[in-house]
Amino acid sequence: MHEMSPLIAILVVGLGMAFILGTLAQRLKLPPLVGYLLAGVVIGPFTPGFIADTHLTLQLADVGVILLMFGVGLHFKPRDLLEFKGIVIPGAILQMAVITTLGVGASMVLGWPLAQGLVFGLCLSIASTVVVLRALQDRRLMETSRGQIAIGWLVMQDVLVILVLVLLPPIAALLKGGDINMMVLAKSLGITFGKLALFAGVMLVIGRRVIPAVLHYIAHTGSRELFRLAVLSLALGVAFGAAMLFGVSIALGAFFAGMILAGSQLSQRAAEESLPLRDAFAVLFFVSVGMLFNPRVVLEEPLALASTLGLVLAAGGVCYRLLLLFGVKRTNAVTIAISLTQIGEFSFILADLGIGLGLMSEGARDLILGASILSILLNPVLFALAAKREASPNAAPAPDRPRPAPEPTTLTGHAVLVGYGRVGKLIADGIKGSMPLLVLEEGAVGDPEIEHIRGNAAKDDVLAAANLSAARFLFVAIPEAFEAGQIVQQARRANPNLPIVARAHFDAEVDHLLSHGASKVVMGEREIALAMLDFAQKPA
Repeated sequence: MHEMSPLIAILVVGLGMAFILGTLAQRLKLPPLVGYLLAGVVIGPFTPGFIADTHLTLQLADVGVILLMFGVGLHFKPRDLLEFKGIVIPGAILQMAVITTLGVGASMVLGWPLAQGLVFGLCLSIASTVVVLRALQDRRLMETSRGQIAIGWLVMQDVLVILVLVLLPPIAALLKGGDINMMVLAKSLGITFGKLALFAGVMLVIGRRVIPAVLHYIAHTGSRELFRLAVLSLALGVAFGAAMLFGVSIALGAFFAGMILAGSQLSQRAAEESLPLRDAFAVLFFVSVGMLFNPRVVLEEPLALASTLGLVLAAGGVCYRLLLLFGVKRTNAVTIAISLTQIGEFSFILADLGIGLGLMSEGARDLILGASILSILLNPVLFALAAKREASPNAAPAPDRPRPAPEPTTLTGHAVLVGYGRVGKLIADGIKGSMPLLVLEEGAVGDPEIEHIRGNAAKDDVLAAANLSAARFLFVAIPEAFEAGQIVQQARRANPNLPIVARAHFDAEVDHLLSHGASKVVMGEREIALAMLDFAQKPA
């Protein structure tokens, strides 16, 4: 009998189990990532039955981190990072310092040495990049100010983690009670800062020209397969080169690659082409985290685990207070703080280094892993509680009031356009001049001649501000059929006679949108075929 490859086994069993448990979680009205984490526990080394190769799974998870950060960079322009530097730079530094101090205090209570408490606290102060980005994507917050602050906070944490990973080996002897070689420490710091500066220079001077030029050249070949391959090669190649040549984390390297490409006209297409692989490997990341968790920790050390989880929640509280201190609105601060209230991939890397240097025990790492799992499971619950409190009519008014509902438009006899991506822009260009136009979009539109309501059209207050009862048309140009169905359904209730046109990619999506009240659903492939046939049937 042919022996099954460990890689094939991980992909088949890991993704299959994640699909089953993710679907079950969705049926129970829980986020699918809860099912992905449990799938990792099921196939991990601490439960009976099939045991996946943990080392190989973690490597696949790293690919997910690279692709995810590359996608984030595609939507994150350098000026966005600089816009919030006064918040994210001091905020991330202070938050990590406070939680590290609390971790040292907790280690003293547990009877641990100072060195272990220091590494333990640092591990608990770092948020999971993948979890934060997934939370922002699920809530369509990536291009909002809240999303940009959260991403900037993560980038700053990544830079600080790089410095910690460099500093820890030369000061390990001092932390264990020995002497420290100041020359070695100064040399390590100099090399690290030099590599970071060199990497930034290479990306800004050379990468800004080379990366867009390569993609533009491949795009003109007309091969979608080559374009997709070019996107993946650039994302993985830059991340690998950043880690091997400059000592920069793979996540930060991929983020810079995407950010350099963000100014290109091909950034949107690059994001679309890499999306399926990003989603698949992100699932493997959550599976890999679940595999590292030993459920026995819950029974053997419940108090220590609860204390560790308490420190993670405290990190969110510290983040919230700092955001308020820096002038961020309370509702925005809550969203950002909750998204950062968990620990993930870089905490595990730091913990492994601490164990290798003799600064941390494996028992402490088990507590970190346990708190990571629990914090990731709690994250969607915290979001739900925050949303419920915000929506409650009895909620106490905050000193810094939440963002008010959008101001209703005064337009009548107008067309309402939901989504201002590639399709939306073409629709807008065709409508302008023939009738008034109102665009509903979370991001910026960039055309001062177009009236724009910024927000998620699936929310009642945003759609209500569009004055659908007096509109002539509604165009739903967003590609997400599920969310489009919600918008169509609400619009149909607001105006039973309104002509509603939506877009779809598959026959099932066409049926879904029509059943929710769309007047017409346009499927790209079908319309292309009809246009080509129409051309062929015309007399020469």
